[in-house]
Amino acid sequence: MTILENYFKLKENKTTISIEVMAGLTTFFTMVYILAVNPQILSAAGMEPGGLFTATAIICIVGTLIMALVAKYPFAIAPGMGLNAFFAFVVADIVGWQTALFLLLIQGVIFMLLALAKFREAVFDAIPRNMKLSIGVGVGLFITHIGFQNAGFIVGDPATLVGLGNIQSLTVLLFLVGCVVTVALLQKGFKSGIFLGIILVYVLGLIAELVGLYEPGVHGYSLVPGGVVSLPPSIATVSLVTNWQEVSFVGVGVFTIISLILVLLFVEAIDTVGTLIGVSERAGFLDKDGKLPRVGAALFADASTTALGAVVGTSTSTTYIESATGIQAGGRTGLTSLVTAGLFFVAMFFWPIFAVVPAFATAPALVIVGLYMVSMVRKMDFDDFSESFPAFLVMIIMPLAYSVSDGMVFGVISYVLLKLILGRAKEVSWVMYMLAAVFVLKLAFPY
Repeated sequence: MTILENYFKLKENKTTISIEVMAGLTTFFTMVYILAVNPQILSAAGMEPGGLFTATAIICIVGTLIMALVAKYPFAIAPGMGLNAFFAFVVADIVGWQTALFLLLIQGVIFMLLALAKFREAVFDAIPRNMKLSIGVGVGLFITHIGFQNAGFIVGDPATLVGLGNIQSLTVLLFLVGCVVTVALLQKGFKSGIFLGIILVYVLGLIAELVGLYEPGVHGYSLVPGGVVSLPPSIATVSLVTNWQEVSFVGVGVFTIISLILVLLFVEAIDTVGTLIGVSERAGFLDKDGKLPRVGAALFADASTTALGAVVGTSTSTTYIESATGIQAGGRTGLTSLVTAGLFFVAMFFWPIFAVVPAFATAPALVIVGLYMVSMVRKMDFDDFSESFPAFLVMIIMPLAYSVSDGMVFGVISYVLLKLILGRAKEVSWVMYMLAAVFVLKLAFPY
């Protein structure tokens, strides 16, 4: 225990082993869904679901371990939502999934070089503090939106795009109960309130199924574990190592190849930087100048994981916004991530048990974390419109466009334009000018 306390500097960070363990558990249970969802999305590109499950688990383990032991932050890494859809429905659709993995490998290597050169660190530091705060708020709204959708509380509507779900549905009612109970536990001072809320909602759902109120196939899948232990499937069906002979650029233009690599590079960079800013601000990790200590190590962790992901057979990896749930539960060091990584390793062999924790049970955690992150809006400066308007675009576009990166794109472009129009160009760093130019090109040539 002394080794853990000294390595992660628990006393210095005002935390304990028990708090870090509970935080790691909380983060794990709010993002374990990726083990099921990522294979579902990537299988649309023709990849084998079993191999994708194992590849996803490997990346969650390795990436989060690097974050824990090198960067020593309570952040977890996994294949990114949105990034996996772009890989499956855009990149793989154009060049095939084997070639798409090869392009991803190239992008990952470039990403690591940029991380070592501290270019991404310069990007992180160059973003104005007001915008950093707005990114945290935007990520909070985004997380809340995801939680509402996962619970079926907010659903798609053909007329208004989104609308209120069926609040008489059992799963929605359980979600609402989870929200109220979790808030009550936190208000009473239970640091493990979020995790306890997840367990409570699952147990209520399980009881409902056993008495016949919850019907598998109607309300969702069965909450009763179908087994206990199972060996993870082989990654040979999806690994680039075993499928490299299928890589082909026949019929694909050079501009297409270059543009796909650049877009992959851009989307991951912005998604990761945005998430890091959001969760770091909430945790109080940013210093008085808005900088994150050891940010280079944190950025390198997800860069190296992306390259490894291409090798084992999965899409772009990134720091997960669900890490905020563990932070809210008290996690402050890499020990939280170490626990999360360990649980993903366990999940590889005990997936029949972990798979039965439904989305409506973890959704309250996302909503409550969203509440905490949105509270950062109190620190923002709304008096200077050249600062507040770009920040407003960031935090409103993220949930509406369902994209962290899109929010940052319009925020950065509007920030630079306003400063130029107002004759305050000197207030803008060269990095922000460069980002704005790249973002304009992205909007002009999305693929």
